[in-house]
Amino acid sequence: MQLIQQDPDLSAYLAASDVIDHGHPLVRATAARLAAGAADPHDYARRAFEYVWDAVPHSHDADDPRVTWRASDVLEQRTGICYAKAHALTALLRAEGIPAALCYQYLGVVHGLVAVWFDGAWHRQDPRGNKPGVDARFSLRGERLAFTPDTAAGEQDHPVLYAAPHPAVVQALRSARDRSHLWQTLPTTLEEQGCLEQGRP
Repeated sequence: MQLIQQDPDLSAYLAASDVIDHGHPLVRATAARLAAGAADPHDYARRAFEYVWDAVPHSHDADDPRVTWRASDVLEQRTGICYAKAHALTALLRAEGIPAALCYQYLGVVHGLVAVWFDGAWHRQDPRGNKPGVDARFSLRGERLAFTPDTAAGEQDHPVLYAAPHPAVVQALRSARDRSHLWQTLPTTLEEQGCLEQGRP
């Protein structure tokens, strides 16, 4: 699949926002701590991935009712579903000057991923965290994502790389009272593509 930059300007994938708040002191401090032990930007990106992947449990796997959406809150509260964890990883990457995009799969519901820019190409990563049957890894040589879409069931990869989280994702996270409520309101489409998705956020 050919990935498509929503914004042709690579600098858009370094921007901070209310959601990807990589200027926040906690994000900066976490990035600095991870960068201190990194051999190079590739190693830093791997460390950032593994931190979000491992130190921030997926709230569904952990049965945590809290809903986070802002990157700094994800890192502070150490919980989040796939979208929230993708926001945190994107912020950590951008904090160290590494372009990062938000991207998605259709798995019955929209599932959130991150793409990182290295060596003139985008590489998708899935920081949701592993569980039985799920074995995602950081990789710049072939994708190691948590899920492979079942095309026979209408699942598919969404090729667009967003500089900011999709509005449908942000709205679902911000309006949820708790994770149980969020589970009833997860986005099932990204409107501009008109595609349906459901199932394994």
